Amino acid sequence: MLSIPINLNLPRTPRLITSLPGPRAQAIVQRDRAVTSPSYTRDYPLVASRGQGCMVEDVDGNVFLDMTAGIAVTATGHAHPEVVKAIQEQSERLLHMSGTDFYYEPMVELAEQLAIRAPFPHPQSHTGFPAKVFFTNSGAESNEGAIKLARYYTKRSLIVAFLGAFHGRTYGAMSLTGSKTVQRANFGPLLPGVTHIPYGTHASLDYLEQLFTTILPPSEVAAIVVEAIQGEGGYIVPEDGFLKRIRDICDRHGIVMVVDEVQSGMGRTGRLFAIEHWGVMPDIITTAKGIASGLPLGAILARPELMTWPPGSHATTFGGNPVACAAGIATLGLLESGLMTNATQMGELLQTSLTELHQRFPRVSPPRGKGLMVAVDLLDEQGNLDYKLRDRIIQEAFLRGLLLLGCGKAAIRFCPPLVIDSEQIKIALQIISEILKNERESRVGLP
Repeated sequence: MLSIPINLNLPRTPRLITSLPGPRAQAIVQRDRAVTSPSYTRDYPLVASRGQGCMVEDVDGNVFLDMTAGIAVTATGHAHPEVVKAIQEQSERLLHMSGTDFYYEPMVELAEQLAIRAPFPHPQSHTGFPAKVFFTNSGAESNEGAIKLARYYTKRSLIVAFLGAFHGRTYGAMSLTGSKTVQRANFGPLLPGVTHIPYGTHASLDYLEQLFTTILPPSEVAAIVVEAIQGEGGYIVPEDGFLKRIRDICDRHGIVMVVDEVQSGMGRTGRLFAIEHWGVMPDIITTAKGIASGLPLGAILARPELMTWPPGSHATTFGGNPVACAAGIATLGLLESGLMTNATQMGELLQTSLTELHQRFPRVSPPRGKGLMVAVDLLDEQGNLDYKLRDRIIQEAFLRGLLLLGCGKAAIRFCPPLVIDSEQIKIALQIISEILKNERESRVGLP
């Protein structure tokens, strides 16, 4: 096993000491290619060794500024000391007992904390909670369970989902996903009864209501599954009133409104759940990613009157693992003690900085998003989406010590740990600006 000496603290800015990838990274990449599935998507050869806050160190000692948070997962930053402490203390007591068959307090405590914060109608009784919680291992598993729960509750089978959506790659979740053909190709037949419509506009909901009068009986629709803000599909923020209108449609026809907050939830947009920006109360929320700062954990939150399935109808061996739940409790405390506020403030700074970037480089679109869930598109000279330019920028950013990810057709997403500060945002934008300037001067992209 390759190793390097570990310093106590990482620098807060990029530090490159080898060419990229370095020799140790190259060796691990070669080993990886021999034994792991080719289905993994690796945008560049980062071989991470450790992380701290917004910084990631590779196996050669190079340090990167991370604007990905492990795909919006490390909400409290890499290896936050309070999360690490909670993991250490819980792992010394109990690693696993399976919440499907037994009880342990971390699972109950995290369920209580999530349930009381769920954006659902609060019961009249002071002893009741507005939600019940089922713990999972991932976002895809949360969405699988939500499909089952909606069908169980309504005794209906049909589901409406959206083009551009990403809900996971397991069979039910993949059937809802409408982002890229590679995610569905050669895996059919998929789950029957799923209808996809365009996302985010009132015109798309006009189209849905036309379908209800022609080929899609609303009395047979179990659920409308929607992302509060589309994630992998491009960080698309819906039109005002779009989510409320879905709520109204669901109420009118007895349909369950399922909101996927796997990427947008857990403080990323400055609210615990992004749906709160619009004041809409769904019936089911699915979440994962940032919920436990990096440990595998997800959850289904449902209004109590919906979650009535009997013992044995849905279960999981590892979901709600005690160590993951301990990390989740620590994460939730950190989010509410300042990180959601920081997400709002740094998100505003990020959007302001990206707007200035757009003004200097017109082939960068104006930014969109909420909190620290922000994206820009890259455009060609005619104003069309230019994924080749996007991909070049991401690759060059890696070589300069900045970690970025794409989304949508030609977007760069910015989803850093919620501990990011103004100086780190400034550094990230400086790197991107230098890349764009070089692109323009070399006449390989920008006019």
